[in-house]
Amino acid sequence: MNQGRTVFAQLIQFLSHNEFNRCVARYGGHKSVRSFSCWDQFLTMAFAQLTYRESLRDIEVCLAAQRHKLYHSGFSGPIKRSTLADANEKRDWRIYRDFAQSLIQIARPLYAHSELGLELDATAYAFDATTIDLCLSLFPWAKFRRHKGAIKLHTLLEIHSAIPVFIAITAGDVHEVNLLDELIPEPGSFIVMDRGFVDFQRLYRLHTALAFFVIRSKDNLAFRRRYSAPHDRTTGVRSDQTIVLTGPKSATLYPLALRRVHYYSAEREQRLVLLTNNFSIPALTVAALYRYRWQIELFFKWIKQHLRIKSFFGTSDNSVKTQVWIAISVYVLMAIIKKRLHLKHDLYTLLQVLSLTLFDKTPLLTLFQQTEYNLQLDRDVNQLQLLNI
Repeated sequence: MNQGRTVFAQLIQFLSHNEFNRCVARYGGHKSVRSFSCWDQFLTMAFAQLTYRESLRDIEVCLAAQRHKLYHSGFSGPIKRSTLADANEKRDWRIYRDFAQSLIQIARPLYAHSELGLELDATAYAFDATTIDLCLSLFPWAKFRRHKGAIKLHTLLEIHSAIPVFIAITAGDVHEVNLLDELIPEPGSFIVMDRGFVDFQRLYRLHTALAFFVIRSKDNLAFRRRYSAPHDRTTGVRSDQTIVLTGPKSATLYPLALRRVHYYSAEREQRLVLLTNNFSIPALTVAALYRYRWQIELFFKWIKQHLRIKSFFGTSDNSVKTQVWIAISVYVLMAIIKKRLHLKHDLYTLLQVLSLTLFDKTPLLTLFQQTEYNLQLDRDVNQLQLLNI
């Protein structure tokens, strides 16, 4: 039962303070810290994410307006923008990375029974990267092009849950295929990728790690057909072939047979030529797995639209990574709350409601059961939605 606690205080009850302290101790986060703790920093940045704050001054002014409620919302005292700026610059960003990973480990089992609608007894992941443009003069470490700065957010997304299980933040000039080297593949799982990840040495490493991949083929692939499996053309499958690579380098880097599936989508008037190292699932399932790759594109668009990761409160590498990882923590926290409270609302609705009610003293369940938030209300069909399951 809610005993006069603010909505924000109820939200942070879903976070483990002990786990957070372990992350802080791991990297010496409280060395030379007198008052503004790493927990205060996390709560302040989470508040900024939930309420769409645009600057450090914006954060300071908004929290000052609620100064009588800060203690009961988990803050130890007033927040000064200079103190927050220093913390973002100096506190090790890996504290917030590790804490976000701990939340991910909590969230994944909650969505374990979510279905893709495919006959697949394995976990499917989508792997891709998105670019966030930055001003090179302000972020000189984030090199992308000669006169342009950017960072890349490399993500491995669990498709059925829309939970990111691996994230790496690099300068924009780092090609996404290099991040395949940092993945620890889950044996028996499927990793779905676009053609930019065609690197047969790295694909062969995935194969030897007992993982499966589904990847779009490049048009100039050199191969020889060994066998054509029977298929039903009415399903859109145009061919299902066993091939071997014949390129001077590719044949050496990937010496085993591959499966080549040609699929045509009449609805989208799109042809897909896909490569996989799995020969047991139906060809139509191979095509369906690749179509589910759109989930990671939706994830990227959603976090850019609804979280503060396109404009940053600091310019250092440490500050940017801190802000991104806390944003991911907020995203995963929303996913946890959605399941723990059995809410039917999508994440967009959750964030919109919370952005206006963080300092209200209303029980969370009551907050989302109000008639004005009824799911029968008209919604914009063009609004990006995630975790609407």
